[in-house]
Amino acid sequence: MRHRSKGKQLGRTYTHRKATLRNLATSLFRHERIETTTAKAKELRPFAERLITLARRGDLHARRLAGRNIQDRDVLGKLFDDIAPRYTERPGGYTRILKLGNRKGDAAEMSLIELVR
Repeated sequence: MRHRSKGKQLGRTYTHRKATLRNLATSLFRHERIETTTAKAKELRPFAERLITLARRGDLHARRLAGRNIQDRDVLGKLFDDIAPRYTERPGGYTRILKLGNRKGDAAEMSLIELVR
């Protein structure tokens, strides 16, 4: 049964999946757009948007909560100082997923996830 299980497993254990999402979010905030599989992009979207919403609050507690997931101090600073102020008037929907087609090696469906300007 799948009672109360949110999200896709992505073929990983819970801890591996959590680490993968943290690394993807860090890369997304560092580069503002990344190319990944569609399944990973769809899982990353709510994770990253929750972090941006936290950063919009801007207080110390929000920074510490976000710091649990974004462990690179430079990226955390960029999230709070550069990215979050862009979205003060926006009520959500900070990311966009664009499908790119299939990857040549294994035919996995690829997508580009980026921050909306």
